[in-house]
Amino acid sequence: MEFYGTKSHVMKALLTVIVLVLCTIFSKAQDIEKTTRVIELLKDKTNLSKLHFPKSVQRFYTKNNAEYAWFDRQDRDQPEIAILLLGYAEQFGLSSSDYHCQELLPEKLRAFESPAVDDPDGKAWFDILLTDAIMTFTNNLHFGKFNPRYTSSDIDAGDIHGFCSDDKLTFALTQNDFLKKLLEVQPQIKAYTDLQNYLNTLYANDMALVAPLELDKITINMERLRWIETSSDNYILVNIPSYSLELHSNKTQYDFKVIIGKPSTPTPVLESTVTHFTTAPDWKVPQTIFRKEMLPKILKNERYLADHHYSIYDQNGHEVVITSAKLKDISRNPSKYSIRQSSGCDNALGAVVFRFTNSYGVYLHDTSQRQLFGKNERALSHGCIRVQDAAKLASLLLTYDHSEVQIPIAEKAMVDYKRKDFVLKQPIPIIITYLTCLIKNEKPVFYQDIYHLDDALQKKINVQK
Repeated sequence: MEFYGTKSHVMKALLTVIVLVLCTIFSKAQDIEKTTRVIELLKDKTNLSKLHFPKSVQRFYTKNNAEYAWFDRQDRDQPEIAILLLGYAEQFGLSSSDYHCQELLPEKLRAFESPAVDDPDGKAWFDILLTDAIMTFTNNLHFGKFNPRYTSSDIDAGDIHGFCSDDKLTFALTQNDFLKKLLEVQPQIKAYTDLQNYLNTLYANDMALVAPLELDKITINMERLRWIETSSDNYILVNIPSYSLELHSNKTQYDFKVIIGKPSTPTPVLESTVTHFTTAPDWKVPQTIFRKEMLPKILKNERYLADHHYSIYDQNGHEVVITSAKLKDISRNPSKYSIRQSSGCDNALGAVVFRFTNSYGVYLHDTSQRQLFGKNERALSHGCIRVQDAAKLASLLLTYDHSEVQIPIAEKAMVDYKRKDFVLKQPIPIIITYLTCLIKNEKPVFYQDIYHLDDALQKKINVQK
């Protein structure tokens, strides 16, 4: 009996091992089957054409061994959260219709999670669609939908300034705070977070009380803010429609009035970095201003040059002695000459100019016409930005740069109109943007659409709805 009992235990143990092996083989077979389904579906060009970011989706599944992203997960809440998030896209100034929401229904998700439903192709395609939808949503949150710098193809190629939606999703799926990690892709710039927080408040209350125009303005300006690439907490933000400059330094905001370009000579939207500023600058007049505005005045009045401290130079950089004969030659061949204004109280750049690289030839500077800051509408320049209290801005930049010892030197150089360069050890980003709505004291403030740019962007957004 002892031998028989031992044999029985051995047989039971052997059967258990066989069952475990068979289960493992079956499980692996299921894994291979679902992996094969995903791979096969992603090989089909028709299927790929239905995805917004097909290359990103392919990269995602390749990096994750073509396994399901949303099914058979330990955290079963993540797919529900993802679908719910897409349904609330409007709360982020986006449209849920952009994210396969007609196909990504919660009841479909629950059906595919049930063992009773045997539709491996349907399950794999649902998984792929949800992956594409979430990556599209994160791309739209981060870059916007109509980014003038990057097309969808550029973004789909991956890794723009370290951002790649497939990597972001892979990481978020491994985190307990999945939703928080997804939403961290949004811009962190204050103007954006203010608009997003205000939009959240609107949706938390009665949306029926919100004017459609107000919602449209918030949406288009959130879109513009997503185009900004600067991620630093310290930056200069010039907003054209509000005629304002904000210096954000060490979590403190300093506000300045500015004068910006006329509609006929608009200030460009751009991003760059202020590397240094120069006291008592001279002004090399742009050729268009020289030809169209100054030359007629010079020809009419020979004293114009001396009265405004201008000098004319030839192509070799030599100052030209002005005679009647020379003026005739300049009039016939203006492109062969240039004009500069020496530093001083009448200089158009004022006592200081802040330098940043850009292809438009614009800069930020003081002005000799400080009385113009008393006007409410200040679209008065040829495209450059004139800032009120430029000396204070220079001092704040030196403080930001931990170069406080240089402040009295800079102040004296400005008062005495002595040329001197102050190079920042920590160059600061500058953002020149176009925002017709900002949140001030927790309320939206709307600004005149000076350059008439809102309508075109609003039409693009409406077409996509």
